Amino acid sequence: MTRKNNSMGAILLQKESFRRTKFGTLLYSDPISDHEESSNNSARSSNASSAPSPPRTSSFNGTNTTSNNNSPNYFMSPWNQSASPYVKSPWIHQPLLDSSEESESSDCKNGLIGSLVREEGHIYSLAASGDLLYTGSDSKNIRVWKNLKEYSGFKCQSGLVKAIVVYGDKIFTGHQDGKIRVWKFLGKKRKAYKRVGSLPTVRDYLKSSINPKAYVEVRRNRNVPWIKHFDAVSCMSLDKERGLLYSGSWDKTLKVWRLSDSKCLESINAHQDAINSVVVGFDGLVFTGSADGTVKAWRRELVGNSAKHVLVETLLKQDNAVTALAVNAAAATVYAGSSDGLVNFWERQKHFLEYGGALRGHKLAVLCVAVAGNLVLSGSADKSICVWRREEGGIHSCLTVLTGHNGPVKCLTVEEDSNGSNNDNDSEDEVQMEKKSDKHWRVYSGSLDNSVKVWRLSENSFSGFEEI
Repeated sequence: MTRKNNSMGAILLQKESFRRTKFGTLLYSDPISDHEESSNNSARSSNASSAPSPPRTSSFNGTNTTSNNNSPNYFMSPWNQSASPYVKSPWIHQPLLDSSEESESSDCKNGLIGSLVREEGHIYSLAASGDLLYTGSDSKNIRVWKNLKEYSGFKCQSGLVKAIVVYGDKIFTGHQDGKIRVWKFLGKKRKAYKRVGSLPTVRDYLKSSINPKAYVEVRRNRNVPWIKHFDAVSCMSLDKERGLLYSGSWDKTLKVWRLSDSKCLESINAHQDAINSVVVGFDGLVFTGSADGTVKAWRRELVGNSAKHVLVETLLKQDNAVTALAVNAAAATVYAGSSDGLVNFWERQKHFLEYGGALRGHKLAVLCVAVAGNLVLSGSADKSICVWRREEGGIHSCLTVLTGHNGPVKCLTVEEDSNGSNNDNDSEDEVQMEKKSDKHWRVYSGSLDNSVKVWRLSENSFSGFEEI
């Protein structure tokens, strides 16, 4: 019976105890051994601290913006409010829906749909493309799910899967061993994936290896070719318009890849510590967040005879590590989660970015951030997901807190749910009007409790919540 349960992915709720994990592990996504947990010093450390958050600055317009740090960091947290509106959230006691109940439950616009559990280790990365969901874990497997059931999967020989990006029929996976592997979907009939290469290509790597000028010093007495990451690939982001892939690494570099020929165009020494997040933004900007506590904005410009990325501005400087970034391109807003439990954000004001404030809703570090239309979601080491809605004028309302995970929420991804508002009793005109007035989203949350939870959200189904 045990073998049967472990052989296939199942849709179920998982309740099990979860050992408290050190923040160093949450930040760098490394599994912790018993020996490491008993040690006072993490094997891989960061200069980020748990000190109070310093003033946030943005000098796009030559001025500094300071946040008030006299109030507690979690003043607006639902855990610190005795009469909190969050206890009335429809998600707190929402029953689990299976695939058959999902179609019949048309009145349920928000709720937990189900959980995907497979005993293969912590979930570190997610990517959604249409009706397919890709999950990466420390088992080196990439699982593919469809309609809450296991659809396919593929496995690499080495390297924990830390980042996944889907581009057409190709899937790019970033790994602990510093490699970016490229896979191709072989079609719906075969339901299989084949590895078709890596970044850099073997040819480019060998070519640079025999060129002494292609080497850079990365550590004392160690030189490597500049086109390859020599440490874990922690994040990736795709610029479909320009056909570019960005990869950030613990080696502190940001690399730029041209997808048409898999060439590495640039390697940028972007930060003083590990890069934890990179996201393609608006107005040609690319944002990076690092364990050195900074958020930087880059833009590709013509320098001499070639196009290169130049630093436009450093949006944030603080002691706490920046762990996650997300962008609302329509509203020209960038969000940055950090180890102090805050989500800071900046908004475009004419020709510069202005600091908008901080969203306070978590007791522990924010590990991931995602945007779904006007909704902002933040996953945390406190095992919860805060859901915010951006209103006119940059005001953010905290709608609810999603609970259910038994471990830190490590990753989030979102897809528009076209069937979220369908009701068999509604006329076609009513359905179309509702779709125009309200967007529905399917949210996937991956956790260190080895599970992925699937939620349904509707942007406009809440009212009366407190504005932040």
